[in-house]
Formats: sequence, C-alpha cells, structure tokens
Amino acid sequence: MSLAQLHYTSASAEDDGGGARFTAVSAGIPTPVLAEAEQLLGYEPPSGAPYHPTTAELRSFPEVFSFSALSDGSHLLSRTVALGGPGAGRFHAHAVHLPAGTRLPGDAPAITAWRSPNWSSTTPDGGTPGRMASLPASAAFGPEALNDFAVSRSPWLAAVFADLRRVSEEPLSARVVLVERQSADVARWIALAAAVLPPKDAQQLTFTTYTRRPAQSPHRVVGVLPGDAPEPNGSHNGLRVHTCSGPRPEGPVDDAWAETCARIWRSRSPELFRAAAELPGEPFAAGPLAVTALCAGIALGPVERAAAADWAAERPYALDEEQTWRLTDALTAPGIDRTTHELSCVARLLTALDGRSPAATTASLAALLVTEAVRGGNVTLEPPARAAFVGPAGERAAAALVTALGDDLRTELATGAPTMPGPSVARTVQLLRIARLLDMDCADLLPDVVRRMARSLLGEGAADCAPVLLGLLDEQFDVRTALLGELDRIAPHDPAGTERLLTGVALPFTGTQTLPHLRMCAAAPDARAGGGDRVKVLHTVLRAGGMSPFTEPLVLRTAVGLVWGEDTPTAGEARQLLGGTTSDAHRTAGTWSALVAAALGAPADDEEAPELAHELLRGFPQEIDTRARGALLLLEFARELRSGTAEPGWTERARKLCAGAEPVEPGVRDHAFGALARQLLAPDRPEAELYAFVHSDDADLIAAYGKAARHDTVLARLRAEPAYAADCFTVWSSHPHAGRAWSETRAALLEEVLRPVVRGLAAGEVAAVEEAAQRTGSSRTAEAFRAWNRPGGFGRRLGSRLTARVRRS
Repeated sequence: MSLAQLHYTSASAEDDGGGARFTAVSAGIPTPVLAEAEQLLGYEPPSGAPYHPTTAELRSFPEVFSFSALSDGSHLLSRTVALGGPGAGRFHAHAVHLPAGTRLPGDAPAITAWRSPNWSSTTPDGGTPGRMASLPASAAFGPEALNDFAVSRSPWLAAVFADLRRVSEEPLSARVVLVERQSADVARWIALAAAVLPPKDAQQLTFTTYTRRPAQSPHRVVGVLPGDAPEPNGSHNGLRVHTCSGPRPEGPVDDAWAETCARIWRSRSPELFRAAAELPGEPFAAGPLAVTALCAGIALGPVERAAAADWAAERPYALDEEQTWRLTDALTAPGIDRTTHELSCVARLLTALDGRSPAATTASLAALLVTEAVRGGNVTLEPPARAAFVGPAGERAAAALVTALGDDLRTELATGAPTMPGPSVARTVQLLRIARLLDMDCADLLPDVVRRMARSLLGEGAADCAPVLLGLLDEQFDVRTALLGELDRIAPHDPAGTERLLTGVALPFTGTQTLPHLRMCAAAPDARAGGGDRVKVLHTVLRAGGMSPFTEPLVLRTAVGLVWGEDTPTAGEARQLLGGTTSDAHRTAGTWSALVAAALGAPADDEEAPELAHELLRGFPQEIDTRARGALLLLEFARELRSGTAEPGWTERARKLCAGAEPVEPGVRDHAFGALARQLLAPDRPEAELYAFVHSDDADLIAAYGKAARHDTVLARLRAEPAYAADCFTVWSSHPHAGRAWSETRAALLEEVLRPVVRGLAAGEVAAVEEAAQRTGSSRTAEAFRAWNRPGGFGRRLGSRLTARVRRS
C-alpha cells in the first residue's frame, strides 16, 4: 500500500514567518480531510519558550506525534516539530492519511512510526509529493529500551493500564492524560499500551504526545508537560490524569488485568502478551494473562492468581499437561497469603481437573486446600473429594498432610474452636470431614466434639452451615448417631432451641434411633398450627414422640416446653396435666414446678386454683418450698371456706398463712381474702368469725370485704332479699370503734352500696327491710334504719346517733 502525504508549516524558509498553510499535498486527498487536518496539525510552544530559541533549546522542545480519527472514518498520523528562526511558534508538520479501513503496512500500531526516518522536517520540492510506501520503525522502541522504561515507571503501570482499559471499553467516558517531562516518554507509554491492549483496541487508540490544552484534545491518550497538567481531581470532566513525573501513586488498583500487565512489564517479559493472546477468553480478561504469567514464573497477587485459577477451571482443556503442571505449581507455592476467593477458585480448578490430569498434579491442589482449611480457619472452604488422594502420589500427599497437620487438627477438635457458635459448628464439621478424608482415627474425641456441637447448634441454630452439616451426617454415620443422640438427650432442657434448630435444618432422625424428643420438637409447629386446646396439642406432641410419660417421664418436660414455652399453664390446664399422668412422672420430668406456677399465677376469680393447690400439696409434699407451700395452703384454705369445712378461727388463719407466704402473689391473696369476705357476707356466718374479722383491723382483709360487698351478686341479693339488706345494715352499722379500717369501710358501704340500693326500692320493699330489721334485731334497729334512710343531713346524723344507742344497748 502507499500513503498520501501532507506538509503543513507555519512559514517557508524564505518568507517572514506568515500564517500556517499546507505547503505540499499528495494528489487525491479530499478537501474536507484537509480542512479537518488543519485543525490537528498546529503547534503551541511550551510555556516560557524563548522567542529566538537556540539550536540546543530547539532540540528540547516537545515533539508532537499524533494519531487522530477523522469524521469520515479515516485517520491522520502526523509528526510536528518546532523550527528555528525568529518567533517561537514556527513549526513544520508532516502527516500521512490512512483512508477508512486501512492501516499501516503490516498492521503495525501507529506508535511504531515514532521517529521513523521517513518523517521530514521540511517541505519537499514540487508541492505535490508522491505517496509514501512505508514508515519503518526507528530503534527508539527497542525491547531493552521499553523494558527499562517500564521498570522505571513501575508505580504507575497498573493505574495507567486500568484507565487505558476504560478508554478502550467506553471511548466516550474518559481520556488518559500522561504528564511527562519529555514527549518521548509519552510515546514510550503509548508503545507499552500497544503491547498490552488487544490488537483491535491498539489499532484504534488515538493519541498525541504533546499538547498545551488537554481538555480540548480529541485524542484518547494525551501527553502534557508538568506545567500544563490539569489537577487530578479538578473540574476537567473525563480526564484521568497520571503525573508520572511526580510522587508515586498510593493505593491498589482494583483491576486484575491491569495489575497482571504491570507485573509482566516489570518482569521484562512483553512476549507473554502475544502468548496470552493465543489463549481463549474475552478482551481484557485477566485469566489468560495471569495463567501465562504464572506459567512463566512471574509472581502475582491473590486477585490475579484467583483469575488464573478461575479461567483454567472453566477451560481445563485449553492448557497442555506441562502448562497445567506449571500453573498448579505456581498456585501452590509456599509462603504466600491467599484470600478466600482465591482458594474457592483453586477448589473449582481441582474439581475441573479431576479425571483430566494425573494425581501428581491434582494432589498438590488438594493438599493446599486441606492445609489452608486446617491452618487458615476458613470455614467456607470445602475440603477436596477423596479422589484427589487416590493412587501412589495422592497417598503420599495425604500421608504428608497427616504428618504436618494431624496434631493441630486433633488439638482443635479436642479443645473446640474459640469462635461464635454458628462458625464453631461449621469449623467442627470441616475438621471432621478433613479427618475422614485423611483417614485419621478421631473416635476417642467424638463424644466431646458432638457435645460441644450440639450445644452450639441449640444456642444459635445451624445458621449458614446447614448444608455442610447435613453433608457430614450423610457421610459419617458414627457422627450422625452420636450427634442426634446428644441432641435428643439435651432437648428436654431446651425444647424451644431444639425446635428452632429443626426448623432451620431437617436433621435425618428417621432411622433406627428412637429420638423421641427430636421427633416431638419436629412435630410441634404443625401440632400448634391449629390453635385451640393446648392440652390436646400436648397429647399430639407426645404421640409424635412415640413414648409414654409413664415409661419416659422426660418426654413430658419436652412436651410442656414445646406447648407452653415461657408461658404458664392455666390452673385448669395444670389440673388436666396432673390428672392425665402421675405425680411421679411430673416429679421426674421436673414439670411439677410449672403446675405450682399455674396455681400461684392464677387470677383471683379462677375457681380451679384452690382445687389445683389441694392436689399439689398432696402430690408433691417434699418438692414444694416453704413459701410456695404457704401460698398453696392459702388457696386450699379458700377451698375449705367455699366447701364449709374450714376450722374456726378464719381471720387468724388467713393472716397467719398470708404472713408465711410472703411475698405472696396478689392473685393468691385476693382469692383467699375474697373467699373469707364472701363467707362473712353470708347471713349464716358465725358471729364469732365476723367479730374477730371486724376487730382484726387488717387493712387488706377489710379491703377485700369492701370489694366483695360491691360485687354484682351481693347487690342483686340486697335488692331481692329484705332480710339480707336488713342484716347488712345491722353489720355495717355496728362496731364503730373496732378500728380505722373497719370504720372507713363500713361507712363507705352504707353510703356507696346500701343507700343506692334502698333508694331504688319501692315503699313496700323499704317497709319489708324495716320489718326484717326489727325482726332480726330490735325496735331500735328498725328505728335506726328509718333514721338512716330519712332524707337530709339532720336525719342522717340522728340515724347515726340512734344506731350507736342501739349497739350500746
């Protein structure tokens, strides 16, 4: 092919330095191309350039070497240099035009033409130069020269390559600005880029080695002198500024492809870029580069090693046996820190190579994973398959691992991992699987191991380790039997935790083991789902366990915990629980305390509580402590009052029992005191009991009496029975000096309870009350009632005096 030429200069040698113009143009170049090229071929001297530069000063001026894209799809490759003579702005530009779809001879990247001997600094004679056959490269970019330059720019390599990648993948999003003191160094940067970029991207990369105005440049890579460098974090949108003549950059570059390119250049091995290009993979994929570098012995970081392993795992057929061996040897090199991601990629590679590569190759990967799992403590690392250690090479590797890691593994299994409960389970599972993988005998450690594992599982659940736990139980029958047995043994002590565990992971307890507690915990959610009678739910859960509380009382404890949890059964439920089994079963199961709590926590109006208390006192005479016994006796006393079997001395007994039960539950006290009050409100009460009660001056007892007197049943009886109303008037009018508590209560009952009732009665009904008062009391009692019932304050005071006289008489 041949290249049309353009010469553009600020002045000819003969004139006085007039305006810039084309001085020689090959035939056939379209006029629009010339108009567009004219905007690209100018030259602006560096800041502070002398007006009359000397020859030495002129040689220090930057050289503009540009590869520019034109609007019609063609390209312009140009070289612009400063000229001597008056005026610092004199220049000459020599360019070649590459029509759309054409490239330099041999598909050479444009940067190879830097300082080609075919570039001219003067206009040829004739005004119409012929076409140029080639642009042979100069010796400026020899292999050693570029290697030396790459090493000198080591701190910036990865960052620049990462931005070159962005420019290639998203051309409209950014431009790379390279700040160097010499434009030749910018050209060297572009030569480095041409070596690392995919061929297509290298061919299309536009650049200029020098400009004073980077923000206005149309090129993707722009070279500037330090004095013209924009601020790295300034307002120049899209400019990725790299000051390669300044301080070293800080911080890593999050780009595995760029980091690998940088390491290859630092290792002076650019030929590896061509070797990597022959491997399959997407443009800018880090895997092919990383595999090539590792096979060549170049050390890479964990991200790059992970990329190599991941690429090889996806394409195990792409490497020959020698390359695979070199790769695995590099990945398993000792003395390097590895990340979780890298190890997971190594595990994928091991799986991919299984059956494709000899055991001598795969055993090293398996040994690495086992070593990292034991010593690194990474619980997410999956142990390799047993097939990795088959054959002589695999057996030797396994034996070496036992020698190197066996003591550490057994020690950790024996002592437990000092981590949170969830991770400790995953760690224990991991170590047990590795022990089985290496044929290590750890049977003596198993009881302690499963005890710790069971408690951790109940404390925190299986969390994210459920799949590996199930895998372990499926692989190792002895561990499965021991762990399920331990979980079943401790389930009665934590049924809620066991249920949570089984909700999160479906443990395989459907074999020959009985495991009643685990079966009950598994059945509990469905049994409770329908709601309703909790005692029926309990029996459903018990049936799921397959064992009777009479033969295995602890199932009763598990069932109660599953049905009631932190709640307390009602007194009625507790009576059913006690009646459905023996007290011996509850005693052995420890559930008797829940029954006692049900009695003591029952509300004051629960009529089942006294009956339950009576049954508990008979069933658990040795287990109930003194205070609880006193409270239950108080409830039993209420039962006796209600049945009419209470011995005389009610008030004293109630007070004594209450004192012995302190701090007595409010419901228990209210129940007992309420029962006493209701008996004293009855017409057939023993007068001696009433007298003792009134004169006890016990505020709580008398308050309970006042509360009972306001109950609807008492009010209804006052309205319906004149004799009862007369009796209450007689009692509430008597004993005015028995004590402050009684005086205040009786006065309140007369005014707030009896008076509204009497005022609501018809005249005949009031007369019947007066008659009853006279019949059961005396004429003075009836007179006192009439005086009390008379409207007005005078009548009320007179009635009080008459009542006092009645009682004194």
